[in-house]
Amino acid sequence: MRKLFLLIPALVFGLKISSPAFENGGTIPQTFTCDGKNESPPLVFSEIPEGTKSLVLIMHDPDAPAGDFTHWLVYSIPPTVKGLPRNLPKKPVLEKGILQGVNDFGFVGYGGPCPPPWDGPHRYYFELYALDYEPNLKPGATREEVERALEGHVIENATLMGRYKRTKPFMFGKLSSP
Repeated sequence: MRKLFLLIPALVFGLKISSPAFENGGTIPQTFTCDGKNESPPLVFSEIPEGTKSLVLIMHDPDAPAGDFTHWLVYSIPPTVKGLPRNLPKKPVLEKGILQGVNDFGFVGYGGPCPPPWDGPHRYYFELYALDYEPNLKPGATREEVERALEGHVIENATLMGRYKRTKPFMFGKLSSP
């Protein structure tokens, strides 16, 4: 069972996450979905709070038919990193000690939006957490493990939300690991 974190929203000058590829609440471009190249979008982090030892990113779809679906887990992000580049490699260990976990598609790295074509638009949340410590998580962690590591250690959080609706027929081949 997934735990819900109730956090106080960051003030105007608090932690921020954005993307040059789409606006908050806007449509995620097709290239970042299973209908396109399934590349991760570029992300920008700013206003990282003092005392941050590590950043964590969780991307998920609460509108998925089977329940909240995890698309991407990135953790052990140093606070000096000001974002993630487009098309981050789908590897458990990245430069600067950044780690990635297993998404609900069953592979490590980014799995883009891929809602059923009969559904309306889904919302995709990119949640960034500033932590007061460096969690001792291994590469390939699950969302449950990552969320357990967040408990009691979140300084601030920020959210970027994008939407996507399928326009192409369902293609199972795009869901598998690269």
